[in-house]
Amino acid sequence: MKACLFKHPGSVDVLAYTDVPLPTISRDTEIQVRLKAAGINPIDTKIRRRGAFRKDAAFTIPGCDGAGIVESVGAGVRKFSVGDEVFFCSGGLGGDRGNYAEYAIVDEHDAIHKPARLSFAEAAAAPLVLLAAWEALYDRARITAHQRVLIHAGAGGVGHVAIQLAKLREAHVATTISSESKAQLVTQLGADHCIYYDRIHFVEAVMAWTDGHGVDITFDTVGGPVLSDSFKATRYGGDVITLLAPTESTDWKTARDRNLRLSFELMLTPQLQTLPEARAHQAKILASCAKRLDTGQLHIHVDKTFPLSQAATAHRWIEEGQGMGKVVLVMD
Repeated sequence: MKACLFKHPGSVDVLAYTDVPLPTISRDTEIQVRLKAAGINPIDTKIRRRGAFRKDAAFTIPGCDGAGIVESVGAGVRKFSVGDEVFFCSGGLGGDRGNYAEYAIVDEHDAIHKPARLSFAEAAAAPLVLLAAWEALYDRARITAHQRVLIHAGAGGVGHVAIQLAKLREAHVATTISSESKAQLVTQLGADHCIYYDRIHFVEAVMAWTDGHGVDITFDTVGGPVLSDSFKATRYGGDVITLLAPTESTDWKTARDRNLRLSFELMLTPQLQTLPEARAHQAKILASCAKRLDTGQLHIHVDKTFPLSQAATAHRWIEEGQGMGKVVLVMD
């Protein structure tokens, strides 16, 4: 089969479109999926630059998100049949189990029936960002109605679904954006207040929006100094959730002085640490999101698609940071 892979970490030039053996089922609970699309996430570009989590693999096929059609099933599979359309977040962390390819092997417990309303490209764009946003806002912050929430980079992959999940809980949402087109997108998705971060510092804007109190919840999808400044934008006793690791310059004093509750969200932890219960919880989350996607309560914005052979171009596009929503590889 055709796949896009890398043998050594580096720039986009290390990605090679080549032939690799067709992956086969090795466990009773696995399914073989003929991939129709693969979502691209920032973690893919980081793995390509820094190296895979699995250091012993001869090569790595990136891609945590996929969508396609079940081609064959293991003897113990009960959830799916040949011909079913599925989507999932699985693989892409090292070795040949990744989704920048024509076929993938997935455990049935990680896959969900694809929402009929979604195209394969939309379905492949959905899993990782939905899981990250759900866990951050629902599991970590325990968001409730009428709370004021700041979501950084609301037009981004995680941000644009986080806005929608917050609105489903009847929260009031402010989000940072950088252009009129991004403001239009986040407003359509339900954002109540847009903060043009290149025109006004978001802390100043938040304090004006909240009459000087700060927001109840801040969801940081950017990291670096944005995390430290997020402490200043959050009310005393509020919640800050970040997708990124802190740095040496992170302002922990402000977080402590404001009695903030800080949470980290790395939705890949269940895969990285082999945590079956946590993976089962994520499957339930994805199933809940699938229902909302099918009813139109949730929307996935696909900004751009590329053929599988142009994965390097797609990575370059993401690293330039000009897009909105998600970027997807398509196999047809």
